[in-house]
Amino acid sequence: MPLFTRLSSSYFFYFAILGLISPYLSVFLDGKGFNSLELGEIFAILTATKIVAPSLWAILADKTGQQLLIIRLGALFALISFVMLFWLDSYWPISFSLALFSLFWTAILPQLEVFTLNSVRHSSKIYARIRLWGSVGFIALAVFAGQVMEYYENISLSNTYVPSFTSAFVVMGCFILFCLLLSTLIIKPQRVASKAQTKALQIKNKLLTSRFIIFFVAGVLLQISFGPYYGFFALFLRDLSYSGFTVGLLISLGVVAEILVFIFASSFFKHFSLKALLVFSFAATAFRWFLVASYAESIWLLGFTQLLHAASFALFHSASMLFISSHFTPCQQSRGQAVYLGGVYGVGGAIGAYVAGVLWLDGVGASTAFLTASAAALLATFIMLFLPKHVT
Repeated sequence: MPLFTRLSSSYFFYFAILGLISPYLSVFLDGKGFNSLELGEIFAILTATKIVAPSLWAILADKTGQQLLIIRLGALFALISFVMLFWLDSYWPISFSLALFSLFWTAILPQLEVFTLNSVRHSSKIYARIRLWGSVGFIALAVFAGQVMEYYENISLSNTYVPSFTSAFVVMGCFILFCLLLSTLIIKPQRVASKAQTKALQIKNKLLTSRFIIFFVAGVLLQISFGPYYGFFALFLRDLSYSGFTVGLLISLGVVAEILVFIFASSFFKHFSLKALLVFSFAATAFRWFLVASYAESIWLLGFTQLLHAASFALFHSASMLFISSHFTPCQQSRGQAVYLGGVYGVGGAIGAYVAGVLWLDGVGASTAFLTASAAALLATFIMLFLPKHVT
């Protein structure tokens, strides 16, 4: 089996589970009877694991050079943690199970990114083609799970004894994670690097540069702005009477736009500076959340906001990968990725999830939550304007 296929399958299943969890975990928890504040707390707990876990896994990866082993262990224990949800119903056990799942799941992506980039010799074109299969996996599960959600909602109206969407959610998650584990087992290990290559170097000085601090703070604010979207968007659309199939299509529309950016990312970086692309992605995100807060009843404007996901996520992610790759030395890449994921996505995501839960008020404060998100993204835009001009 070609290397491209083996790596693409791992990305497909890794992001397929994200396509299930990101939109529909809130629906699963709502089905368990939790209120919006409890949802926000659970999302914050789950996201907070990304603060510490990536760095711990990255230190181990940098010292041992065993990225593939860590990827496989992460997939195995993520599956075991998710299986526990079959028997859990109360707040703390579910929170603990999801936290364990996130602890091991977060071990996978930073190492998979480093492993893939090393395997394709840092070819941005080949990397983008492998990475887009992750987006395909996200779309497949977002649409499929949306249809499953609609199916269970329809039959529950006529039969109160049928299984709920919560059971189907766990079954789908376990199946995807099992496939992810299998996909990691068919990847062949790379040649062991020499001690000189694996020697860990301190990254403190790299973290304290002005350009990294600006990038980091702006990135945290951007992820804070995603709190209402990642935590409550599917519930928000359901409350607005959009069908499950429509919910899946709208979420997938954003990922289709994301795929196009990954395909043509190299062209963007040839014609625009890294700073310009980052500023644009932040500004587009601020505009996106404003539109969601104000015009979510319009399917057309809502569709347009999903197209802006191309800038909000894909362009930001591609630019961030380039920034991290150029800012840190080769033997610092795993820890650089970990600081980026743990700080930006961990700290920012946890704060955003908690604030969104406080503001949501079981749907009454939805507009306020998205307007607050818009303000956070706008502040991030202004901060990013101070990124030094020599960053290309």
